[in-house]
Amino acid sequence: MTKMIQDLTTEQSLRYSRHLMLPAMDFEGQETLLASRVLQIGVGGLGCAAAPYLVASGVGELMLVDDDVIDSSNLQRQILFRQSDIGQPKATVAARHLSGMNPDTRLSVLTRRLAQKDLQQMLDDYDLVIDCSDNLATRNAINAACFASKTPLVSGAAIRLEGQVASFSMDGQHACYQCLSQLFGEQQLSCMESGVLSPLVGVIGTMQALEAIKILTGVGEPAYGRLLLFDAKQGQWQQFQLSPDPSCLVCGVEGD
Repeated sequence: MTKMIQDLTTEQSLRYSRHLMLPAMDFEGQETLLASRVLQIGVGGLGCAAAPYLVASGVGELMLVDDDVIDSSNLQRQILFRQSDIGQPKATVAARHLSGMNPDTRLSVLTRRLAQKDLQQMLDDYDLVIDCSDNLATRNAINAACFASKTPLVSGAAIRLEGQVASFSMDGQHACYQCLSQLFGEQQLSCMESGVLSPLVGVIGTMQALEAIKILTGVGEPAYGRLLLFDAKQGQWQQFQLSPDPSCLVCGVEGD
């Protein structure tokens, strides 16, 4: 995919002036961000927190994928939605609320569940995937597609008072999500059964947006090969190293 990177206009230089003041970002980083294309899967609690910062920061294109509709129980934490939105598709409503934030970001939506083949085909058009889904099977499927296409992935999860964030380069040098998920196996717990504290999804979702912007622009060090865990009850972060598993079904090298 060829990127069309253009110089900032005077109006854009004013809009993104606080980014331009950062030596690590400067004009080159912002122009790269404006040329980037991001696929976000899931527009629930995590997605509603990540998407506004991606749009405000100047991601060039953002595709929102979610096949769910808004329920009253979502309003406690999914901050892009209102009472009047109940019953409408999450991705469509989110795009509508985001559309007035930044004319530089092209928004598109998909309101059906992606099959593995469809996802694989789509990834050639995107620079990065943000996984804001809510179940392990979907996360593993996204991971496999991203590894096959070498598309960087930013993953987040939150439940009860605990959250996690990790980034995956998919370059064969770091662990993939399957290396992590195979350690704990399938889990059926969801916010419906276990609950989740509202601001926790905001903390994790905005961290996902931060990781995405760092990867797209080259600012700072992404959390490749690391798992960031947040304990909301204690207000503490912990960090664990993630090593590639040679026997991983997705990225493993044993038997190659």
